[in-house]
Amino acid sequence: MAESNLQVAVRLRPFNAREKSRNATLIIEMEGSTTKITHPDDKYPVKKFTFDYSYWSFDGYREREDGYLEPEESRYADQLRVFKDLGAGILENAWKGFNCSLFAYGQTGSGKSYSMVGYNQNKGVIPTACEQLFKDIEERQQTDDKDRQNEYQVSVSMLEIYNETVKDLLNLSSFKKGGLKVREHPIKGFYAENLQISPVSSYADIEARISEGTRNRTLASTNMNATSSRAHTIVAINFVQKGVNDSGKNMTKTSVVNLVDLAGSERADSTGATGDRLKEGSMINMSLSCLGNCVKAVADIQAGKSKTRVPFRDSVLTRLLKNALGGNSKTVMIAALSPADINYDETLSTLRFADRAKSIKTMAVVNESPTDRLIREMKGEIDRLQGLLQTQSITPASVIQGISPEKVEEMKKQQEEELKRNEEEMENMKRTWEQRLENEKQESERKLSEERNRQEAKKTIPHLWNLNEDPVLTGMVVHFTPPGNNSIGNTDNTNIVIKGLGILQEHARIENSENSKIFVVCSNQSSKVLVNGKEVTSEKVEMHHNDRLLFGTNQLYVFHHPQDAARRIKEGEDVEKVSFDSAQEEIAQNKGFDMGKTGKSSDEILLQEDLIQVMPMLNEANAMSEELDMKMYYEIALISPQARGLKDGRTEVHIKAKNLMNGSEVLWIKNNFIDRKFVMEEIYQKYFEEGEDDADVLAARIGYPFQIDKEADMMIGTCYLYLQSLCYLMDFADKLTVRNYRGEECGMVDVEVFPLDPTSGAPMIDECVDEPNQLMKKPLHFSIKINKLLGLQLKYKQVWCKYRYFFEEDWYTSNSVKAEINPDITFEKTFKVSAVSKELLNEFNSTPIAIQVWGKQKNAKVDEKRMGMSTRELLALETGATVYGAGDVKKQAAITTTTIHDGAREDHGEIVIRLQAELSKSVLAKEKAQKINAETEKTNANLRRKMDISYSKLELIRKVVKEAKAKEEETILTETLNSIVTPS
Repeated sequence: MAESNLQVAVRLRPFNAREKSRNATLIIEMEGSTTKITHPDDKYPVKKFTFDYSYWSFDGYREREDGYLEPEESRYADQLRVFKDLGAGILENAWKGFNCSLFAYGQTGSGKSYSMVGYNQNKGVIPTACEQLFKDIEERQQTDDKDRQNEYQVSVSMLEIYNETVKDLLNLSSFKKGGLKVREHPIKGFYAENLQISPVSSYADIEARISEGTRNRTLASTNMNATSSRAHTIVAINFVQKGVNDSGKNMTKTSVVNLVDLAGSERADSTGATGDRLKEGSMINMSLSCLGNCVKAVADIQAGKSKTRVPFRDSVLTRLLKNALGGNSKTVMIAALSPADINYDETLSTLRFADRAKSIKTMAVVNESPTDRLIREMKGEIDRLQGLLQTQSITPASVIQGISPEKVEEMKKQQEEELKRNEEEMENMKRTWEQRLENEKQESERKLSEERNRQEAKKTIPHLWNLNEDPVLTGMVVHFTPPGNNSIGNTDNTNIVIKGLGILQEHARIENSENSKIFVVCSNQSSKVLVNGKEVTSEKVEMHHNDRLLFGTNQLYVFHHPQDAARRIKEGEDVEKVSFDSAQEEIAQNKGFDMGKTGKSSDEILLQEDLIQVMPMLNEANAMSEELDMKMYYEIALISPQARGLKDGRTEVHIKAKNLMNGSEVLWIKNNFIDRKFVMEEIYQKYFEEGEDDADVLAARIGYPFQIDKEADMMIGTCYLYLQSLCYLMDFADKLTVRNYRGEECGMVDVEVFPLDPTSGAPMIDECVDEPNQLMKKPLHFSIKINKLLGLQLKYKQVWCKYRYFFEEDWYTSNSVKAEINPDITFEKTFKVSAVSKELLNEFNSTPIAIQVWGKQKNAKVDEKRMGMSTRELLALETGATVYGAGDVKKQAAITTTTIHDGAREDHGEIVIRLQAELSKSVLAKEKAQKINAETEKTNANLRRKMDISYSKLELIRKVVKEAKAKEEETILTETLNSIVTPS
């Protein structure tokens, strides 16, 4: 038994394009094995961490002619150095018979894949270790004593963990409901039952299996089969050495090398050294949270806290990784770091996690046993299970006390499955390795031949290749579009089968005229197809090399035209590189969002990134709502910092959720929506697996995650109160216009501001000052009084106001009052300033107080006209889209809805007539909205003009006051003031 600490390395990558565009600054420094992180605000202290290895890969390198990045400075850590430090040790331990584990941890985009896999000549730890393993095997086979009869066996498996479900990425049948079961063996520990383990004879075989698994993972992700590009993946390489020892006994030495790529950790909200807090609905973070808890608990136990419980069983991930975290394994962790200040929180969380992990000790043992004994033990286990099954066959289930018949049957089934598995394992042990390899060889050659043919075809035949938010999954799906008509749909009857949200049975068609002219055309009036961000309507659209196509809601592809590409290169044209983000930016641009980068501030670029992240999710949420008939609609709302009661900051993305039946609506913050969207996916999957009567699906129709709360609180809008009048000790009264996040007028606030006598507290009358500077260093007391709300919609049950005062974090909130016509609020707040400062006067002049108007919505009755209408029909009313006949719409899953009015069924023709009338109303409403926008612009111009007039009046008053004081003529002052304030 060998005790060793978990080896931890951290690696810093260079700035990526996103960080460069935002002028990010470097926050990481490394000295030897020490890593330092500096907070973007210098007022916080520098934090230091020490690890086994701190790899600086930020700069100090050059690119060779073959593309390899080699050191130009001694501090730069290249791929070869990382392998020598970490990978070579893993190989050495595998030869000794130890189990080994290699973790990659960090936020998405931090460089995990580069260290683990790499690209081109810059091969990562996995390919380099696998290549070296087979080289070592070949050398030993040439030098081994033939009498030892040594045999070396390598096999590989690949699984994915998402939403606590295990799926075999080399076996598509495991993608069915429930995935693989996780069992526990008394010696081996936890394992995934029926996981396919494929024998391999070279690294090329391993590479082919990993590519196959990645392709299967991509297909599952785009098909919405309850998976994610941010799932955890584990590639296990099983290495078995068989031979005769010095005593003449047949011995078997076994090593399992687990290569673990953990999901991106940035969606977790850090809560200190333990890592991640579970976000509502996010099963990805549940497993990461459990992993953090297990790391902490194991470290505590090894530090002497014997009563600590290690929660390995709380998640599938931690069960399968139990050996790697303190058990029978030599374990290495690579923590990937971002160098940018904009990722400070995520990077600090990664460093803390790695720092906790380095204190863990593992107890690895050599997995070596006599081969004959292994076979005897396996045979004994089979006899035991057969005996149990025979006993249960004789004994009726009903006589087993304390256990229900159903439980007995389940136990019997498990024993039968275990017996079958052991018999298969026994049979495998009897077969020679050559026999097992031969059985796999034909299938491997077939797959390799298909892959070679596919790569050759890509050179000459136009095709589509997929885009994914995870670069590893990009380009894994290819659909060829040879000359002729290529139909696209979600059934096997089409030439190109694409499944997923919003894909119809006959969705689109690509017409290829001998590779010279290629067009895409919608096969169905309900089909959604975008080319370069623009919607394809009734006309067919010609396609060119590198065009971006979106089918349905989330099926994003790039069109590759070999002949067109060759022509462009020959003519010296630049061929742009397409990425998932650039394609999403293009879609957002065509929807009216400004996605340009020139002259943009970092806050504006952050807003663009939020839009790129949220827009695809929003489309998927609306598509799921439509297919599951949830009667909900979601849209983006951009909320300025001022509308949120802040002086400055950046505009935030919120999601407005609207109930299409009763009109109730609410705003969700971005992270709340993202959490809900992940749960929506789970409900969507359950709908197809269990049906519409599943308990979770039924619950989602009236609650989380699709629906909004009954009588939900909603921010109606915001108005802005300027306090310039206080600079002259003058009172102010006005009715301020309330506007929602769209800029539409939705009511008014009757508000007053008046100065108070610091001694008596009474309102000051005719005590104006000539210049604001006269108030400097003097006390100033004043009141802000909100009298009533005017012109609000009668859809609210209760209403109230709230605002923040300058320099304060807390909100001042009025009482909630019954929402009636022009409700009285009568909310007065007195503010006392001990000494007026220059900064305060500047705030009075330049910064308004944002008064938010809130309402609790009534539990509105359902509009009778909408009773029985499907979500699709309701969406048509909401968005003004055209509704086509039922025969034109063939969905992946048809949801039947019946429209009932006055006890009679309404045929589809009548529905269409009625919807056309409603659509006419929608067009009129749109025109009205445009008119309102024009009026709003006019109103704003008038307000600016009124403000200029007010400033002029204040200046005149100041002069009159000065003259009156000099002459001591109070009567003249009053008359003059009246003539200014109320001109004839």
